[in-house]
Amino acid sequence: MSSANGRGEGGAEGAPPEQLALIREGVRKAREPKAKPRTWRGAALAKERPVARVLVDKGVLHLDRYFDYAVPEELDEAAQPGVRVRVRFGAGGRNVRGGRREGGGLIDGFLVERLAESDYAGPLAALAQVVSPEPVLGPELLGLARAVADRYAGSLADVLQLAVPPRNARAEQKPSPAPLQAPGVPAVGSWVRYGRGAAFLESLAAGGAPRAVWNALPGPGWAEEVARAVAATLASGRGALVVVPDGRAVARVDAALSSLLGEGRHAVLTAEAGPEKRYREWLAVRRGSVRAVVGTRAAMFAPVRDLGLVVIWDDGDGSHSEPHAPQPHAREVLLLRAAHDKCAFLLGSWSCTVEAAQLVESGWALPLVAEREQVRGTAPLVRTVGDGDLARDEAARAARLPTLAWQVVREGLRQGPVLVQVPRRGYVPRMACAQCREPARCRHCAGPLEGQDAGVLLCAWCGRDEAAWHCPECGGFRLRAQIVGARRTAEELGRAFPAVPVRTSGREQVLDTVSEAPALVVSTPGAEPVAEGGYAAALLLDGWAMLGRPDLRAGEDALRRWMAAASLVRPQGAGGTVVVVAEPTLRPVQALVRWDPVGHAVRELAERAELGFPPVSRMAAVSGTPEALAGFLAAAELPHDAEVLGPVPMAVTEAGRPRRVGGPPPGEHWERVLIRVPPGSGAALAAALKTAQAARMARGGSEPVRIRVDPPDIG
Repeated sequence: MSSANGRGEGGAEGAPPEQLALIREGVRKAREPKAKPRTWRGAALAKERPVARVLVDKGVLHLDRYFDYAVPEELDEAAQPGVRVRVRFGAGGRNVRGGRREGGGLIDGFLVERLAESDYAGPLAALAQVVSPEPVLGPELLGLARAVADRYAGSLADVLQLAVPPRNARAEQKPSPAPLQAPGVPAVGSWVRYGRGAAFLESLAAGGAPRAVWNALPGPGWAEEVARAVAATLASGRGALVVVPDGRAVARVDAALSSLLGEGRHAVLTAEAGPEKRYREWLAVRRGSVRAVVGTRAAMFAPVRDLGLVVIWDDGDGSHSEPHAPQPHAREVLLLRAAHDKCAFLLGSWSCTVEAAQLVESGWALPLVAEREQVRGTAPLVRTVGDGDLARDEAARAARLPTLAWQVVREGLRQGPVLVQVPRRGYVPRMACAQCREPARCRHCAGPLEGQDAGVLLCAWCGRDEAAWHCPECGGFRLRAQIVGARRTAEELGRAFPAVPVRTSGREQVLDTVSEAPALVVSTPGAEPVAEGGYAAALLLDGWAMLGRPDLRAGEDALRRWMAAASLVRPQGAGGTVVVVAEPTLRPVQALVRWDPVGHAVRELAERAELGFPPVSRMAAVSGTPEALAGFLAAAELPHDAEVLGPVPMAVTEAGRPRRVGGPPPGEHWERVLIRVPPGSGAALAAALKTAQAARMARGGSEPVRIRVDPPDIG
């Protein structure tokens, strides 16, 4: 007869307390796992700590835990915590705590720790192979990966795929160089331009952990300033990590570090380096040969020894958001590292994101800004061309450039190169009425008309030709491209200024630098080359296209892209002028004119707080087919303060066209819900979503449901 608590202690309820304790102790010992045999299928096991706890490389949530395996004697020396192993995992045996008893294919994994005993009662499968004796997964990196997986409702294995690069045998066989002595404390340099700049560097050199949001002054000096912050940290005997958006930014910081510190004191981690070189550089960091790292997004997990400083430049750039599961953002990962390692944190940009403003508003970080007079002395003059100006400008209606822009280009070309930023690359064929700018639509299905070769108009939805289009609003018959891309703009500018060379920078070819000779440089946002001595002028065309996107971050992102381009222009005192074609009364345009990105971000933050939008609230996007999404939401035990918004249909991707990350497969109709929770409930929301997804996958759900915590575009 069993007791009510189900522990098999029937008849003991009336026993004295001492006797009851003895009974319970006997029951506990009886239930303890028996000592494991020191052999497995006749093979001898390791004498010390014969159990290996392994994380298998299966990025599915219902297998997001460790599995125990026996350590054969011949693998005892090599099977150390942190090494890569191969184990049998698949059909056969029970999927409880230990490895499979029999059958199953070989799968990669990481050996997390060695134990004397396993809490799994059945026989353990043995490790099949130690892939390499190189310990690549230390406890610090494992803890960081677990924190990132929990924050983004993902699996630990998926995070480690992002954090640990693939093995390269030749790179492992090459010894890393001996670590160099710490360099001396660098001079403050151009940090004196900022009110607390000198104090920030002094704190780093003294071993402190200051946290700052840095609004960098216009110009190319940001890379050298980052290098000085890294050098100050190295002087204190600690390591530093710098994450930037792209390879061109990496090259600038790399050159600044080499110039300031010399060769051999920092590693560069980018995908463009190739698998062998990247893995060799990563090993040098893990082995402690170098303590400074600069790289793109994946470098956020770099295992820097004695981490003293983490830096992220231009955190609003979309490149910082990882497209692979669980899609972490580099800024949030570095914030986790700064909190866990108690190290310094520096977020820098020409502009300012709402998340950066929130760090300052909460008191977690201090602002690192220049005085207004210093800003005015380094920023270019910004002038605007609004819709009213365009309507009155005959040149703007008939050609690509408003009169003011044409005059600025003409004057700028007398002094040097002129930058022209356009929102898109190539030819963008969507058409609009040249008179009233009403989008041109198909008469049969109201789909958008696209311009084809030889002037043919084609509907993007039904594919029908439109030979006799006229505007239903104003009756006009003339059309022009709604948003003209880089190549088309370059052609039009080439006709307007026939004696001036025109260069383009975009997807096909991104230019790093251009000379100081007069030239027109047409670029898409983010691909602007640096001009020697700075650009004489810049045109920011089609501003309404960026501001009109149906996205919460449209204004913030447009301002960030404008400021990135305008920061490459000479100061106003040297004749630098920027013309932005956008309505001058809009808040982002005014922030550009005043060169006040911080004020713009603070006002945006206040509005989002009032409306309950991120980053004040935490939010997750869940998408799938209507049936799968409804089933998931019904099973998920969301926090009591969670608010479900939606569902709303997602755009269907046509077959043969690339789809957005996280979007529906071609031809499938998906829906999306947004789940919002107030501050303090973000961890509970992530845990609830992860638990529901794991249970759903364990049941064998066939239709996919995608989860993204902190989605960058919520529309």
